[in-house]
Amino acid sequence: MSEKQEKILYIGTHANDHPEKAHLPFVLGNAALAMDIKATIALQANGVYLAQKGFVNHMLSGGGFPPLKKLMEDFIAQGGELKVCKPCIAERNIDESDLIEEAEITAGGALNIAAIEADAVLVF
Repeated sequence: MSEKQEKILYIGTHANDHPEKAHLPFVLGNAALAMDIKATIALQANGVYLAQKGFVNHMLSGGGFPPLKKLMEDFIAQGGELKVCKPCIAERNIDESDLIEEAEITAGGALNIAAIEADAVLVF
């Protein structure tokens, strides 16, 4: 019988409106992946801007953390999942083709399932 892998879902709702809060899901997500915990980050509200191509290249670092571009690259390289709210990008007139390749478009039902399946859900 195999052991169940732990899962954490991080919901990010900020971008350059609050750089420190924008960094936190990726800081903690990278730590979780390093601990062999499955990590998913779901971007909602203004957080969806982080998945826009080139957006994080010019963001200020928050909270003394490494640049968000590096944190996101590390998160994806370690196998983290990045989900982006479809209604949120529509509200902000962001076309799906303007998102980074690794971003998976999602909506409420799928996010609810991810939250139910997670061992912990943290919102920033």
